[in-house]
Amino acid sequence: MTRTALVTGGSRGIGAAICLALQRQGVQVAANYRGEVSNAERFYAETGIPVFRWDVADADACTTGVAAVVERLGPIDILVNNAGITRDASITNMSSEMWNEVIRTNLGGCFNMCKAVFPQMKARAWGRIVNIGSINGQAGQFGQVNYSAAKAGIQGLTKALAQEGARAGITVNVVAPGYTDTEMVTAIPAKILEQIMARIPTQRLGRPEEVASAVAYLCHEESGQITGSTLSINGGQHMY
Repeated sequence: MTRTALVTGGSRGIGAAICLALQRQGVQVAANYRGEVSNAERFYAETGIPVFRWDVADADACTTGVAAVVERLGPIDILVNNAGITRDASITNMSSEMWNEVIRTNLGGCFNMCKAVFPQMKARAWGRIVNIGSINGQAGQFGQVNYSAAKAGIQGLTKALAQEGARAGITVNVVAPGYTDTEMVTAIPAKILEQIMARIPTQRLGRPEEVASAVAYLCHEESGQITGSTLSINGGQHMY
């Protein structure tokens, strides 16, 4: 049986790597994106993975978007909640809108997407949900009270939803990357990035493909006994 996966924020960075890993696993994949139409179109042209545009922070848009994916590809068996944004500042300088925007997108978007696909997974008694967390949701990070709170919230959401899904054959897990070689991380000023690298025992950034292979494993048919778990991929920077 061919499974169908939807990856939010799937046309670039870690999301794109996840889409490709699932595709290699024989999964039929759809990628959601919010902006940069030209990048999404290029991703589709290069991979053949169809792209669908909506904002995961908008609950109604998520319902409509999921319906569009189902109409084109069939019921969604696998959901990877990867979409996320940053609006960094110390709390003194962080506006309420900076806080709300990150919470709405990173945590609210995860809720919106889970809610949109969970009933159909439950009806078919099978599903895989993988939520992308972060080392900064586990350990915190200066200047990221919004992002760290949202990513920590994703871990709580995951553990609660895993209990709701377990008897219905739905697993829900978190993959929490550390600092990974993506545009978002490499945009950090070089001096600060050097300081970050010095705190990573492996002395390097992670690769998107390393995160993607872990996600693909958790989406596999044989991973059904793993649920409510967090898999950290951070080079040993944070262990607990």
